[in-house]
Amino acid sequence: MATQRYSVTPHPIETLLAWVKSGEIAIPEIQRPFVWDATKVRNLLDSLYRGYPVGYLITWRNPTVRLKDGTLSTGKRILIDGQQRVTALMASLLGYYETIRIQIAFHPQEERFEVVNSAIRKDVAWLPDIAEIFAPHTSLFQLVDEYCTRNPECFSRLCV
Repeated sequence: MATQRYSVTPHPIETLLAWVKSGEIAIPEIQRPFVWDATKVRNLLDSLYRGYPVGYLITWRNPTVRLKDGTLSTGKRILIDGQQRVTALMASLLGYYETIRIQIAFHPQEERFEVVNSAIRKDVAWLPDIAEIFAPHTSLFQLVDEYCTRNPECFSRLCV
């Protein structure tokens, strides 16, 4: 009889983002570079928002794997599958991944995501950068209050 060598454990996005912020998740040097365009990142965020399945992330603990930055993976979760998705979340929700920055906007009234452009930046109905929502200094109460002040027509629906 074979013993189980893995387990499947669901984790919320907040946990994944905390692992990324703390450096607990690491990308091994064997992984290809980030290749997703901003539209694909927008689609991932939309799928997560709507609760659609977006696949598994597979991590592995092995202290001798070399990482992209040249260090060894001691104490880290090595990302075996899901690198494009994790990098997309880092670049859009956390606002960074190496030199990549992907700005995704959200329209709360229409519950719609879009890649930021100049028209969206000028339209007060959009939150022009969802990374601001996840920034440590952001007060969600203040964010909602400011949004409702700029968009009084939505007050009864969103800001009650």
